[in-house]
Amino acid sequence: MRADAERNLETLLRTAARVLATDPSATIASIAAAAGVDRRTVYRRFASRDELEQAVYLARLDAIEQAIADARLREAPVAVALHRYVENVIEVNRRWPVDLDRMLADPAIGARRDESAREVDAFLRRATDAGLLRPGLPEHWAARVLPQLVHVLIRQLPELSAARGADLVVETLLRGVGTA
Repeated sequence: MRADAERNLETLLRTAARVLATDPSATIASIAAAAGVDRRTVYRRFASRDELEQAVYLARLDAIEQAIADARLREAPVAVALHRYVENVIEVNRRWPVDLDRMLADPAIGARRDESAREVDAFLRRATDAGLLRPGLPEHWAARVLPQLVHVLIRQLPELSAARGADLVVETLLRGVGTA
């Protein structure tokens, strides 16, 4: 695919993600209008709204997998990898807002997402073994809390840069909000 066509496709998919996140019943016509293209342009690439939505989900999965790879969860020092991962995930969630329940309803997408979750779980065990996270917490507790912190940050503090947001999320994950 030509570079300009690839950029146009990404713009369309990111616009579709944003529109569908706010209105899950949005039509191809409304998505096309938000992207600044004619609906026929969208239909030349995607046979249906479902196919477009599927492409959005796959693009988000690609971005998550790249965020994990870029964080170097297996090789980088644990604190560095944690911050990189959180910063990357904030960026992905801002670029690719989707209804995760709808996205994960597709078994193939859910399986692929589960693979990424296993990678993060393994990293969080590494963080516990390295003493960054407290041992003895309920199984997968950090893996459940971390995405919630990211979600709150994205919804409540959209003005923060991804780097500053990662600082806040990591600090909250590691130290909480108390003074004790």
